[in-house]
Amino acid sequence: MIMIAVPSFAQFSEFENTMGAWYMLFYNKQFGEGPWGLQGDYQDRDFDFEGDFEQILIRNGLTYKLEKADVLLTLGYGNIRTGVFGLEDSQTLEHRVYQEALKPWKVSERVSTNHRYRFEQRWVDDQEMKTRHRYNLFVNCALSDETIEVGTVYLALYSEFFVADWGLDRTRLYSALGYKYSEEYKVQFGVMRQIVEGVGKNQVQVSIHGVLN
Repeated sequence: MIMIAVPSFAQFSEFENTMGAWYMLFYNKQFGEGPWGLQGDYQDRDFDFEGDFEQILIRNGLTYKLEKADVLLTLGYGNIRTGVFGLEDSQTLEHRVYQEALKPWKVSERVSTNHRYRFEQRWVDDQEMKTRHRYNLFVNCALSDETIEVGTVYLALYSEFFVADWGLDRTRLYSALGYKYSEEYKVQFGVMRQIVEGVGKNQVQVSIHGVLN
């Protein structure tokens, strides 16, 4: 039993102490002056900075904006391929359908927030469908200007909770510096800590956020 437990403990310790690398591209687009639009993201995730493949995630959705309530609704689909930490090359494929509601709330000229609820239906390889609820609170705070405009350096924070089978599946805490380098694009560099079943791991995240014309 000791011979089995020691390698297992060492693997968890190595996993927790290895800094992950996530590279992300987010986009959104409105169709003219109407309520319809698109949003999506592409994410390339590694368990470390040496190319240990963790995940490729491609997600796209059709959006509808409720003008009076100032809420953005989305119906979308995600294709996710996930690897295993370490030398093993096995992968799993997931098809995911999701519905979400995004509600912005401006605290002040300097500070703005977004509240996002997302409901997911997940098909992982040959398993039965699973569902998951997610809530995310985003906070952006202008640092170099009174508001976030072109040339502004800002602080980006978020906290997200995942609930599956009416139990806490995972939590995420994120902190980053952002820079708005044009009217359409922002870039962020930060660190996110994710805790899954009591096991925590830090991820360096580089992301580009764009509005398509």
